[in-house]
Amino acid sequence: MSGQDSRLLGRWGESRAAEHLRQKGFALLAANWRCRFGELDLVAEDGTFLCFVEVKLRKSAAYGAAAEFVDRRKQDRLRAAAELYLMEHPTELQPRFDVIEVYAPQGVHTARPEIHHLENVF
Repeated sequence: MSGQDSRLLGRWGESRAAEHLRQKGFALLAANWRCRFGELDLVAEDGTFLCFVEVKLRKSAAYGAAAEFVDRRKQDRLRAAAELYLMEHPTELQPRFDVIEVYAPQGVHTARPEIHHLENVF
């Protein structure tokens, strides 16, 4: 799979995750928010929490749950990016880090991907 194909697949997974959040009553504030520390896949709020959401797409959990691939180094980068986001977008909401796992065995051709929203993961 080329780098461009991989990015397109990732964006497809992020759009599925964003729709999942909307269906759960979240308001999507940002997608693919970039800064010098990295990228926040999704930023959403539900009236209580401001959620920084890392989306992980996999074909299956054969090599481990998708959330397991959010290692300490990635968590540190997400925290730094979230701090910068909060400096630019102050809020009274409690920040939280979530992971959404999207399992799509046929990639973008998966009619109904399996989606797991893991709240307050780190």
